[in-house]
Amino acid sequence: MFAVGLLLVLVLWLLGIGIGFLGLIFWVWMLIDCATDKTLEGTDKIVWILILIFLPVLGSIIYFFVHRSKRAK
Repeated sequence: MFAVGLLLVLVLWLLGIGIGFLGLIFWVWMLIDCATDKTLEGTDKIVWILILIFLPVLGSIIYFFVHRSKRAK
């Protein structure tokens, strides 16, 4: 019984590490995309970068759906 609980904790821990790592990769991808974006001019780029730095998860999701979808059209 103890081994099953330990195995469950290990699986959940590894799952959390994996999701966190994917989130980090997504955040870095959005940060690089924003920094190299030629369509952002003036203070827009600075504002987006600050949003991505101070709100990494929420900022990345907002940037992905708002700005990248506009640029893809």
